[in-house]
Amino acid sequence: DLDRTFWEILSTDHLQLLRNSYAYAAAPVGGHPITVSGPGIIDVTMFRQTQSITVHLVNLTNPMFLRGPVREITPVGPQRVTVRLPAGQSVLKVQLLTYQQPVQYVKSGSSHIVEVPEIAIHEIIAFEIQ
Repeated sequence: DLDRTFWEILSTDHLQLLRNSYAYAAAPVGGHPITVSGPGIIDVTMFRQTQSITVHLVNLTNPMFLRGPVREITPVGPQRVTVRLPAGQSVLKVQLLTYQQPVQYVKSGSSHIVEVPEIAIHEIIAFEIQ
């Protein structure tokens, strides 16, 4: 019960084992479909639909992380988000829905890199694809 044990004792060895397990499982499909780098603790969820990819970024950075309710909102950023698109897909538009504005992105092979300036609580990156 690795995840429960990590939750209870917060051992860095357990965290590394969880990360390595995820990397091993993602390897046969070409690696991680999304990576996020930047300060803080961010929960990342990606939804893929026919005409869109939606990335939810939830800021978990707070003094009581993993130990009860959030008592203080600590904005973090910038976050560099790299999304690998399925073969044959191209991006028409990228928007930050919480920030309420289009955002510039950089194409690098089949990946698209977006800079999210700040996340207070929740940000959503919407990729319109074809």
